[in-house]
Amino acid sequence: MRPGRNRGWLLRLVIAFSFAQGAVSMARPAVSYRALALGADERAVGVIAGVYALLPLFAAVPLGRRTDHGRCAPLLPAGVVLISGGCALSGLVDSLWAMAIWSGVMGLGHLSFVIGAQSLVARQSAPHEQDRNFGHFTIGASLGQLVGPIAAGALIGGHDMAGTSALALLVAGAGCAVAFTSLWRIEDRRTTPKSRTGQGDRVPVHRILRARGVPAGILISLSVLSATDVLTAYLPVVGEERGIAPSVIGLLLSLRAAATIACRLVLTPLLRLVGRTLLLTVTCLLAALLCAGIALPVPVWALALILAALGFCLGVGQPLSMTTVVQAAPEGARSTALALRLTGNRLGQVAAPATAGLIAGVAGVAAPFVMLGGLLLLSAGVALRSPARPAEEDTAATGRRPSPHPTAQRKSDA
Repeated sequence: MRPGRNRGWLLRLVIAFSFAQGAVSMARPAVSYRALALGADERAVGVIAGVYALLPLFAAVPLGRRTDHGRCAPLLPAGVVLISGGCALSGLVDSLWAMAIWSGVMGLGHLSFVIGAQSLVARQSAPHEQDRNFGHFTIGASLGQLVGPIAAGALIGGHDMAGTSALALLVAGAGCAVAFTSLWRIEDRRTTPKSRTGQGDRVPVHRILRARGVPAGILISLSVLSATDVLTAYLPVVGEERGIAPSVIGLLLSLRAAATIACRLVLTPLLRLVGRTLLLTVTCLLAALLCAGIALPVPVWALALILAALGFCLGVGQPLSMTTVVQAAPEGARSTALALRLTGNRLGQVAAPATAGLIAGVAGVAAPFVMLGGLLLLSAGVALRSPARPAEEDTAATGRRPSPHPTAQRKSDA
């Protein structure tokens, strides 16, 4: 199959990702509530949440290596099984240590699914379609992030917190299993590499990280995800300090997620208008200013406008950083490069909330948003210096990249 000819697989992948991400977004708060109901303190909850992000770090690069020289599709059902099992068993066990283990299994499943799915998009999309297809793919994540917490909030509550949180975890596991219905024959075997590269021929990690554009893509992705995570964790704290009701905070967070979805729906015309480099730079710069604006004591209506604009700007970074990494990585190492990007994301998920907590303890709950503004400002500078890609420069002419970038030559089996 020539990349870019049929996009039915992309729609099915978005549907599957929506269910998988929705299950994870529903399960993570449910795990915290269940741990608290079982007697965990704040540190124990932090450890359980940290295992979700830390355990998969050791598997990211090996999974990327395997996908570079084999099929992508097997990682998708494997990820669904691990997510579903991790969710369900987290709701059935009564030990905090067991919950931490199954939380890690859930994180490993999510990582497996995302590496397989991103590699599939990179492999089955023509070079000039990668920005658009990655943008549509990430709509699945946004839908899951929008629906998952709402579903968790609808189920968890009352006097039996342990029971309702366990029910939410079981429902999340069952919901993730629905993703199986969209994964049948999603990968065209003609896009699979014809031969496996030997161990000695693998591109070293340090060479991937030195490729121009890869570090920029990793930093931009880390910054955007850190902003989303810290916003989700600390906006309720800001609301508590300013007297904003929890229901209003929930609506504000949903507004942010909806704006992100809207951004990804119009990503293609935006790219045609300004190009990837300028779009990344401007949106990171605006996001930096908007994050800092949250620290100001503005009324609720102004906060809603800030969050809507921030959600729109943050919607650009993830899909375009995927394309940046894929097109900058050496031939035969694109899945590994995507895995390194996900490794950076997970490190950011661990480090950003911890750093935000330290800053908030010293300088107040609004200070973490100023920190995020600085991180996004740095990302804007990096995005400005990242190399322009051929999809911007000669989209329909040849579909080829300039000769200084040997990874640009797209083979029919890559």
